[in-house]
Amino acid sequence: MFVIGTAGHVDHGKSTLVKALTGIDPDRLREEQERGMTIDLGFAWLTLPSGREVSIVDVPGHERFIKNMLAGVGGIDMALLVVAADEVVMPQTREHLAILDLLQVKRGIAALTKRDLVEEDWLELAKAEVEETLLDTTLEGAPVLPVSAVTRQGLPDLLAAIDRMLSETTPRRDTGRPRLPIDRSFVIAGFGPVVTGTLADGSLRTGQEVELVLAGKRARIRGLQTHRKSEDVALPGTRTAVNLAGVSHDEVKRGDVLTIPGWLRPTYAIDIRLRLIPGAPRPLRHNAAVTFHTGASESPARVRLLDRQELAPGETGWAQVRLEQPVAVVKGDFFVIRSPETTLGGGTILETHAKRHRRFHEETLRRLAALERGSPEELLVQSLETYGPMDMAALARRANLSLEETRAQAAVLVEGKALVALGDDGLQSGRLLLPASLWMQVMERGQATLSAYHRQYPLRRGMPKEELRSKLGLEGQASALAVQRLALEGAIAEEEGAVHLPGHRIAVTPEQRKRLDDYVRLLESEPFSPPTAELPPPDLLNVLIEEGKVVKVSDSVVFSSAAYQQMVDRVLAHLKTDGKITVAQVRDMFGTSRKYALALMEHLDQRRITRRIGDERVLR
Repeated sequence: MFVIGTAGHVDHGKSTLVKALTGIDPDRLREEQERGMTIDLGFAWLTLPSGREVSIVDVPGHERFIKNMLAGVGGIDMALLVVAADEVVMPQTREHLAILDLLQVKRGIAALTKRDLVEEDWLELAKAEVEETLLDTTLEGAPVLPVSAVTRQGLPDLLAAIDRMLSETTPRRDTGRPRLPIDRSFVIAGFGPVVTGTLADGSLRTGQEVELVLAGKRARIRGLQTHRKSEDVALPGTRTAVNLAGVSHDEVKRGDVLTIPGWLRPTYAIDIRLRLIPGAPRPLRHNAAVTFHTGASESPARVRLLDRQELAPGETGWAQVRLEQPVAVVKGDFFVIRSPETTLGGGTILETHAKRHRRFHEETLRRLAALERGSPEELLVQSLETYGPMDMAALARRANLSLEETRAQAAVLVEGKALVALGDDGLQSGRLLLPASLWMQVMERGQATLSAYHRQYPLRRGMPKEELRSKLGLEGQASALAVQRLALEGAIAEEEGAVHLPGHRIAVTPEQRKRLDDYVRLLESEPFSPPTAELPPPDLLNVLIEEGKVVKVSDSVVFSSAAYQQMVDRVLAHLKTDGKITVAQVRDMFGTSRKYALALMEHLDQRRITRRIGDERVLR
């Protein structure tokens, strides 16, 4: 299904034309009907000659209600620009056309209304003026069709032209992340709050849990309607009414966005590509105050120009918008900025949660240019370079691509060595991706860190794995998976919780070796009551432990490996025979003191060989 939006100057017959085409009066407010002027958005629908159903959003033409017009045209597939033949192009005709151009509405038809009020020669002049007005806009070359809503002359031709144009229009994409910018909310007695909008990027289902992003509220879909018909599923591109359970009408406002929970976050700072319209009354200066419109929302804002001091009418530049009120947007959304008097410009959202940038910073401008070019591959790499490692689902959201497209493009980039996948499951959704350039930095940082550690501690086997994780410059799971991949690639080696460079070997000097040999002989001289006052320095002692020559059972008690094994064997044999043993029995068994017997048994407890029950030990 497609959505058509009207546009045009006040009193040029937009609502009258919609009623003639559909049989539905889009002016739903009593004040609109009494004054004969559209104030807020109106809605209607019709079935085209081909059988295709379309929705129509009718917008107000008066300059005082431009913000209402902007709330309705953000999700349209095609514009119906209405120009009265007796007045031809007027100020709001040009402003509405500029807005359609800024929002990149590339399909449209100009309906030259009230043809019954003018002569044929005037009609030809009016048609020529409209065609000239469309030049250098997205609607350049659009058909200009004279019609009369009163006599119905030209209406069949208009419907046929709409049908042909929509048959060539690509349906809305489905990224699996539905967004419904809310342009209207009301209450139905007995049913509760209802919101309406044009659904983008995904489907909604009855019974589904949803979130009002700006309100921070969760709700459940009680019912869905399209063109007053109940539906179980609403598809992308559909004008949809959603009956909500779990929220009150007071919590629902125009400009909020209804979506599935957990992925879309409000933002106050946005990077943009900004174009000032040629008809702007003056240049836009850095830090200018504007009103920012996107989707159905609006907010006061400041525009920070990043590549110049001011933007002249007709020029395009890089900028950042700082908002007073949050909006919920994704990369690629279009926007319009206005002054209190007129539309100034608009463009495309490049980054939705922007960091504050230095102005005239070349690297920032290059990054924004890459985001604007916007091929899927560039978007994925740029997102990862900016925000670091992400899993597949987070990357899809950041780049505003479907999960399937993200996975397919990531596979190509991993195969081409542009991206690196961390984790055993390759490109599954739970694994992390990072740019190859960042991976090289991680690898170099890891090896440099270990090299420095080996120089500082030449007698240690390696650095504790957790310590290396903390020094890689990555967070959370990414650091653990990075250490795992470094080991798999052979960049580092891992042994029993310690990591080291593959070529690292403990280097003991002859003097140190003599000291160690003397210490072992000292332990062997009194195997079950070894001296505790002459322990070597920790690093030297660790050499003997790693060589398997001694066993450290407490901070002060070290046994030779032979004595330790003999003691363990005899304790275990006793336990297998008697089922239990005390520290006193161990002391007497080896003719030693309680200090050594207790240290031995607590060590066996820690190794989970024995378990203490009161004053006794038993086998686990």
